[in-house]
Amino acid sequence: MSEYEIREHDVLVIGAGGAGLRAAIEVSGQGVSVGLVCKSLLGKAHTVMAEGGVAAALANVDPMDGWQTHFKDTMNGGKQLNNWRMAQLHAQEAPDRVKELERWGAVFDRTKDGKILQRAFGGHTWKRLCHVGDRTGLEMIRTLQDRGVHQGIEVYMECTITKLIKDGDKIAGAFGYYREDGRYILFKTKAIVLATGGTGKAYTVTSNSWEYTGDGQGLAYDAGAELIDMEFIQFHPTGMVWPPGVRGILVTEGVRGEGGILRNSLGERFMFKYLPEATRNDYAADEAEAVTWVNAALAGTRTEARRPPELSTRDNVARAIYTEVKEGRGSPHGGVFLDISYQDSERVKKKLPSMYHQFKDLADVDITAGPMEVGPTMHYTMGGIRVDAETQMSRVPGLFAAGECSGGMHGANRLGGNSLSDLVVFGKRAGAGAVEYVKGLSSEPKIDDKFVKEAIAEMEAPFLIKDGKNPYDVHKELNKIMSTYVGIFREEAELATGVAKLEELKAEVEKAGAKGTKAFNPGWHMCRDLKNMMICSEAIARSALSRHESRGAHSRLDYPNTEKAWGTKNSACSKGPDGKMVLEHTPLPEMPAELQDLFVKKEPANA
Repeated sequence: MSEYEIREHDVLVIGAGGAGLRAAIEVSGQGVSVGLVCKSLLGKAHTVMAEGGVAAALANVDPMDGWQTHFKDTMNGGKQLNNWRMAQLHAQEAPDRVKELERWGAVFDRTKDGKILQRAFGGHTWKRLCHVGDRTGLEMIRTLQDRGVHQGIEVYMECTITKLIKDGDKIAGAFGYYREDGRYILFKTKAIVLATGGTGKAYTVTSNSWEYTGDGQGLAYDAGAELIDMEFIQFHPTGMVWPPGVRGILVTEGVRGEGGILRNSLGERFMFKYLPEATRNDYAADEAEAVTWVNAALAGTRTEARRPPELSTRDNVARAIYTEVKEGRGSPHGGVFLDISYQDSERVKKKLPSMYHQFKDLADVDITAGPMEVGPTMHYTMGGIRVDAETQMSRVPGLFAAGECSGGMHGANRLGGNSLSDLVVFGKRAGAGAVEYVKGLSSEPKIDDKFVKEAIAEMEAPFLIKDGKNPYDVHKELNKIMSTYVGIFREEAELATGVAKLEELKAEVEKAGAKGTKAFNPGWHMCRDLKNMMICSEAIARSALSRHESRGAHSRLDYPNTEKAWGTKNSACSKGPDGKMVLEHTPLPEMPAELQDLFVKKEPANA
């Protein structure tokens, strides 16, 4: 049997973005041994791509804001499919987590009286997004990374976990390898926190980087956890579509929060006609009112004018752009125009420095000189591992999850800015939950050597396949299936075709082979990544096929209405005894009366 390194920690955190770092900090701060596994390099996480701000009801700009309104906005944005307790905890605890980041050294933009400045974002009633220009995610990662390093957290960089190992029904360890040279490593641990991010690389055009192959979801599923709400895929409305060198790169929602305007090829400001009837009154009635709102925002003054239609929720804006393009009113390269060049160029550079420099340096696009061509790009997975709201533990004892790889918090659609506060709120809770679990164990879990042998055999199988399929060709086929049949707009026949094609593709995944050695072999890595992407893709497609309604980020052309009955249940996927995926619809936890009463009050509700 191949040799492997052995490391021991009480808690192992897999994933070193905002959620993973905050979980590891919490574990370490309580004096418990923690290891932090990072698929790439420390500091390179999708958290960095969340540029516009972190949502927290500090009420520094709009004194009327509070956790109750933030909770309502989150539930309404998620079309009431959220785990209400997670949404409540998130709204209540986000301000403390932001203040904590500030104490740890995070630098935020400031109001004139020195408070943390907050900006508008889609779906949020009040100006709620705490920000550092358009580099908020980067600042969060810098702060959390510095905190973790100074606490002495042991980090395993460029290390991929391929299998979770159990002792009976509870977590006992994790097996993986170093990407640089293929060396195997076995972690003996009492608890694991998964914080691996999303599934973007299952789609052709995505804002996600190469690491986002659904690792946490796949690992948890194989270990016996449930995946919920996987049908809800957020296509960020404004990814660059031109020039080719920046295709898919996000244009932060902060551009629209600072007054950016969406227009079609006819010059029409089209978002006015796509506002949902239920929330139309929360937005400007015409361009004049929208201009008044923007002018007040630029001047830092208050106004009775309602926010522009571009600040509708992401699912709505993405569908609107997709429709404009489909009906022939798109830009020359298949998007629409997002314009902030009408504002003072120096102000734009100051408020959106990353946007300006990134596109100027990478593609010679000056956002202060003219409009950008933008369109929807796969960005975020609302669904994920089902967890307990309080502790973030899955149904597998000792297995926790936080951040994008967990499900429940965002329901059918995530509001911009909620992901960054989600990371620190539930990262802390997952870390605390793992510590409590470890301290409550009556005996140490043991690892049976046979599971290690199985993990090694699985990793070496691609080298034994004669004339194997090129794993990158298989990946392209997966991208094609998901982008064609499980995209923004869905219908029965296409979804059924997608499910059938994914079933056929499973055989191709098993035939994917690797050549050469384990050192510096990305093809070998892809063979493993494909397995996790396939699990997630099947869960997405099957869940989408089963939900006979349109809700949030799930849009069915054959079931265009939002149905009350479907608002009471989650789609849940799990691995059956025969190894096949089992899909059930499980009841949503009932919201207590005092929280239900919040939705009766006559306050703006965003959808």
